[in-house]
Amino acid sequence: MEAVAKLNNVPTSPRKMRLVAGLIRGKSVSKALGILKFEPNSGAAKLEKLLLSALANWQQKNEDARVEDANLFIKEIFVDEGKMLKRLRPAPQGRGYRIRKRSNHVTLVIDTMTEEQIEKQSKKSNKANK
Repeated sequence: MEAVAKLNNVPTSPRKMRLVAGLIRGKSVSKALGILKFEPNSGAAKLEKLLLSALANWQQKNEDARVEDANLFIKEIFVDEGKMLKRLRPAPQGRGYRIRKRSNHVTLVIDTMTEEQIEKQSKKSNKANK
């Protein structure tokens, strides 16, 4: 069972947010929360809050299941470009430089890991350790 959380109109550039989103893509929820807690980028705090929201959405759907036993992982996370505010900054000789204040939309999907996926992941980690 998967759960979705969306965050719209975040006032940071999509490029900066994609850097943080790439860190947690495909990771387990507990590991991703640990990464985001200590990540210095400004988008990490917002993504941490979004991940907690997705976790609450999952709990809402599965009231009888425990989060610790569910093997939740981040199935999908993507950052889209939002509205762009266009401003003018005064420049020399009467000109004006355009300032583009970018924003983004983040969509996060978490899902339970099947036993097949757990086996594949353990095989990958065993190969990496050798």
